[in-house]
Amino acid sequence: MAARLGAVAGVAGIDAAAARPSASLRATTLALLAAVPGLPLALSAVMPASAALPAGVALAGAGALFVAAATSARQPAPAEPKTFAQELANAAPAPVSPYDLFAGLVTLHDARGFVTAVHGRDRADMLCWMRDPAGRGYLDQIHVSDRIGFLAAIDRLRQGGTRETVDIRIDRPRIEVNAEQFVHMRVEMTALAGPDGALAAVVAQSRDISDEAKLKSENARKAEEAESANDAKTRFLAAVSHELRTPLNAILGFSDILTGEYFGKLENDRQREYVALIHQSGAHLLSVVNTMLDVSKIEAGRYELLMEPFIVSDSVKACEQMLGLQARDKGIKLTSRVPRAIGEAVADQRAIQQILINLVGNAIKFTDRGGIVTIDAAREGKDLLLIVSDTGIGIPADKLALIGQPFMQVQNEYTRKYEGTGLGLSLVKGLVALHGGSFTMQSRPGEGTVITIRVPADGSGVACEGEPGAEPSSTVDFPPRLAVALETVYQPSKDGKDTQDERARQKTA
Repeated sequence: MAARLGAVAGVAGIDAAAARPSASLRATTLALLAAVPGLPLALSAVMPASAALPAGVALAGAGALFVAAATSARQPAPAEPKTFAQELANAAPAPVSPYDLFAGLVTLHDARGFVTAVHGRDRADMLCWMRDPAGRGYLDQIHVSDRIGFLAAIDRLRQGGTRETVDIRIDRPRIEVNAEQFVHMRVEMTALAGPDGALAAVVAQSRDISDEAKLKSENARKAEEAESANDAKTRFLAAVSHELRTPLNAILGFSDILTGEYFGKLENDRQREYVALIHQSGAHLLSVVNTMLDVSKIEAGRYELLMEPFIVSDSVKACEQMLGLQARDKGIKLTSRVPRAIGEAVADQRAIQQILINLVGNAIKFTDRGGIVTIDAAREGKDLLLIVSDTGIGIPADKLALIGQPFMQVQNEYTRKYEGTGLGLSLVKGLVALHGGSFTMQSRPGEGTVITIRVPADGSGVACEGEPGAEPSSTVDFPPRLAVALETVYQPSKDGKDTQDERARQKTA
């Protein structure tokens, strides 16, 4: 009992301290202990000392026994030892919704699109500028033109879809002066089906994509500006080419007259030399103008191909005849290798000859004296191969990707020693593309260049009107010509009375 009283009083050892009773019970026990000497003294005032002493001790002992019994009755049962799993469970944080771990703003919608719950890792950041999204609040903040798309996505989920993604704009109160009125959001929605398979709820994760939308808008603006500048350049080339051809025709015509000395002999050879230089320069300038005009027509989609069968060897031979003198004057050997069985091909013969002339002319220009330029033609399956190779200066590997762009040259304007506008290969690539072919180039500096042109030999690479899958042709005559339906041929009168008038009208037609 002494140990129990000590435990109650709070003066026992460590074991007793573990079972220490409440503060009120300890106060009562201390009061009874203090009453052991006090009760006999108090009782001695009303009874003799011989009777007061045992009576007081008896009363104090009875109170102590009562307190000890009360302590035993209130002592809690010893706690069972906890397992490691129970300790981990007690140390775990308070449970949260899994939706609170997702990035952005996560909203739960019912089948009508109304918001029933709001979650998300960035919920606090977004709700600081958004209005309350509960109920219709989320829908009311969507831009009017985007609201239809959002509701259409909800409807597709209601009809059995599982996921949808829409881009919307959320109205944002102008907290700052320069703040955007709308915030671009990407909403990824997932359908939650009920027990009956019908749509029970929609989980929507909204993330801010304002930076991405800004970049897209900037790229679209720059692309539009670049396209507008390219169109302006094409129109400028076409206009300048037409304006230059008129005076060039006069220069070439009058220089021919002066060279032929139709209206009198020239006084000396110096004048004849100057007239020949005028004619040569005019012819070169006219060639440049025609190339610029062809490039502008190709870029504008106005180049008209005249598809017809022609003999490939004839086109190669014509190219040799036109450029043979230029090659001989420079001391270059120009050869060709065309199999006899190559036969015919269906293409625009004028365009094919122009391709060969540009390629061979470039090869001669960039080949030094003593070099060789070769034209090869072959059939490979259904394709016609035209290969022009030379032993010229070659092209560096880092410049190959740039070759073929308009006005692009390997050497810059300060170091180049070869004339040209840089439009020849650009025109070749355009004409090959119109035929549905391919253009490849291989070159090594100081060794030479090999250019291979591959076009369908049957003309199937050109989409024509009326073919299945072919787009309507936007090619128009350039320059414009009278439509065939407007041409009228007058027949001479059967009675012969107005024969002269009919002939005049036929000449006019």
